[in-house]
Amino acid sequence: MPSISRPLAAAAVAALLAVSATACGPSDDKADPKPSASVPGTDGVKLPSSLPTSLGDLEKWKKAYRDGAWKNWDKDQWLRKASEFINPVIDGLWDDNRMKGAEQNDKKVPDDVAADKGKTDPVPAVNKAKAVDAPYHENGPGDGKIFFDGPKGSMVCSGTVVKDPAHPGKSNLVWTAGHCVHAGGAGGWYRNVIFVPSYNDAGKTAAQLKGAKRDALAPLGVFWADGAATSDQWIATGAETGGKGSPYDFAVLHVAPDKASGTKSLEEKVGSALPVWFNAPSVTKVGNIGAWGYPAAPPFDGQRLFNCTGKPGRLSIFADQPTEYRLGCTMTGGSSGGGWYAKQPDGQVALVSNTSIGPVTATWLAGPHLGAEAKAVYDKVSRQFK
Repeated sequence: MPSISRPLAAAAVAALLAVSATACGPSDDKADPKPSASVPGTDGVKLPSSLPTSLGDLEKWKKAYRDGAWKNWDKDQWLRKASEFINPVIDGLWDDNRMKGAEQNDKKVPDDVAADKGKTDPVPAVNKAKAVDAPYHENGPGDGKIFFDGPKGSMVCSGTVVKDPAHPGKSNLVWTAGHCVHAGGAGGWYRNVIFVPSYNDAGKTAAQLKGAKRDALAPLGVFWADGAATSDQWIATGAETGGKGSPYDFAVLHVAPDKASGTKSLEEKVGSALPVWFNAPSVTKVGNIGAWGYPAAPPFDGQRLFNCTGKPGRLSIFADQPTEYRLGCTMTGGSSGGGWYAKQPDGQVALVSNTSIGPVTATWLAGPHLGAEAKAVYDKVSRQFK
């Protein structure tokens, strides 16, 4: 099976991958695709009733948040139950040690996960993940790491820069998994969410990065999320473990550069952004797929970019839910949310899915088919930042 190459700012690239872990929940293909989205700020933003309601109070709240209030994960606290994604910038929070020490947000399913046999193909052959050649900004442009804080501490996922129809050539959108931004049915939005494109661009090992500063880990800068959206299905039914919510486990972030990154958009800074292929052909017709990501659970160290490429199969955990793509791959937790890419009929490579779940044995990955619900989430964020 030939590998898929991706367009670069200067050169053509290779293959494709992502990793493990998350959910799937009762939902209907014909359900009204209403995304749960939010854009924080001070103008026209709906805030929970217990949050500050004046601009002056909002500034006081932001200061308290930066001073440590974000560490409070008490279920009775307003932010835990907030319907809006709120993510004030905390300068210097994500230093080199904090990024290197972030844990993978690992959401696994059993190796023998029960499935609807009528829509599920045999377990795919094991496909060993391959290290992407450095520099990543040439051989994996648009790929990066997502960092965030949750009740268990600092966590990490993977993400992909995607095109924004409202801002051609100047996109600030990042595609990832829903479980990388929201805890699902039992929780709320995660905090201090950032995207680091071309993380560890030189491809150094964890040992080689000892003592490395942020410029080595984030050569293109740190981009704080100032808006986020995921599906209503993920928010209502997503779970930390198992398959619930997995067919709707996708999310879109809107980001802004930090001071050190300058004023360029994410797409301009990276030099690339992928289109999203909604309603792509079924698994049996889509052709070769590749998945990319930064696996962090052993035997990987979370510092390097890997990919897997191959012909996907079908996975349907529940007969009444959308069928997902499944790909043989040894990627582990950390590459959750990483992009899955396929070649469109016109030859252009596009994002068709993202890593959602994988088994405890790390032999395959599964990701959602991006249909009407995913398109609604994407359009919502694009329109809100015109």
